[in-house]
Amino acid sequence: MNTKVELLAAKCKAATKQIAIASLEQRNSVLQALIKNLIEGKENILSANRQDIKQAQLNGLNPAMLERLSLENRLEGIIHDIENIIALPDPLGELFDKQELENGLSLSKLRTAIGVLGVIYESRPNVTIDITALAIKTGNCALLRGGSEALHTNQALIEMIQQSLKSTNLPADAIQLIASSDRSQVKELLQLNEYIDLIIPRGGASLQQFCRENSTIPVITGGIGICHLFVDETANLELSLEVIFNAKTQRPTVCNSLDTLLVHTAIAAEFIPRIIKKLREKDVTFRLDKRSIQFTDLSCRLAQSKDWDTEWLDLILGIKIVDNLQEAIEHIDLHSSQHSDGILTENPHNAERFIKEVDSAAVYVNASTRFTDGAQFRLGGEVAVSTQKLHARGPMGLKALTTYKWIIRGKYQVRK
Repeated sequence: MNTKVELLAAKCKAATKQIAIASLEQRNSVLQALIKNLIEGKENILSANRQDIKQAQLNGLNPAMLERLSLENRLEGIIHDIENIIALPDPLGELFDKQELENGLSLSKLRTAIGVLGVIYESRPNVTIDITALAIKTGNCALLRGGSEALHTNQALIEMIQQSLKSTNLPADAIQLIASSDRSQVKELLQLNEYIDLIIPRGGASLQQFCRENSTIPVITGGIGICHLFVDETANLELSLEVIFNAKTQRPTVCNSLDTLLVHTAIAAEFIPRIIKKLREKDVTFRLDKRSIQFTDLSCRLAQSKDWDTEWLDLILGIKIVDNLQEAIEHIDLHSSQHSDGILTENPHNAERFIKEVDSAAVYVNASTRFTDGAQFRLGGEVAVSTQKLHARGPMGLKALTTYKWIIRGKYQVRK
């Protein structure tokens, strides 16, 4: 007997062809209708969101997750992101890698939709809109499983999404929500390879591992950020202070915020007290290695070995002194999640070596890690930040949600 999750997946699958062949005008019309519905339904959305926040507080959800859960003062930004996606060129139908063979065959690749995306995520209900907008623009359908803490918000959003699809004569079944907190349904979702083409988990390390171990469907993992900045001996310290301040404090609860600062020993005595003083303006606390702690007061804590492998998602920063660029790269190789890592330097050789040797999805020279974001990269938005190496890496925008098929045109040739 078909379960509820399987029925939802089957509905998505049945809608794929109609969504995939919809014109760009149709797909953009859905997104325009969604903007209208979000504006008109703002109070209903925020009311549902407040209900979720109240329950989450009673359940003891940590402050970082509560911050991610809230949509207060964020709907305008969400709408702006949809407008950006509407303005982007059509990701479907592009012909690329064209070539003519000696036998007269004409080859090319045609960019197409993937099909049904299964997306599992925690807490952040804005992801529901991000994924929907990107999926529809790319001609994909999506089966969403948001966190139980955002259930009422996601239900309100899905209702508006499905209304937007109906109003433009496209199937409302294209975007579905598993409206249940039953975790067993996540495992069931991962087994529905008959209906779902790609799994995208957005959450912590345990969710990523669970999906890798239990899915019969290809999985794109990512979204875990253990992010580093290395300040070398040539860096402009005044400007470096501002970059570090932004990377750590601008929004500390997200995956591209700074977790560990590596400081060259030649500037440590001068720079570490300055960075601690600067970050304390925002109540940042610190985990310092044995060499760094000598330059601070007694309120700073000595780092434990596990701290270098922790994604803080909070106003906490690890600081470690290194003797040279090689030691900084070795530390990043050992502890980075390959999300976003950077160097602050005035030495072009150091910058190029860092770019060449640090194998992360986003590698920075003299900039905050907070820029690793689909909207910031002019992708219109993102469905996830992939830290793996196949199919897609970094912020996954429109093209990352497409595949291709070979197109072969001939004049009745036969193979000899």
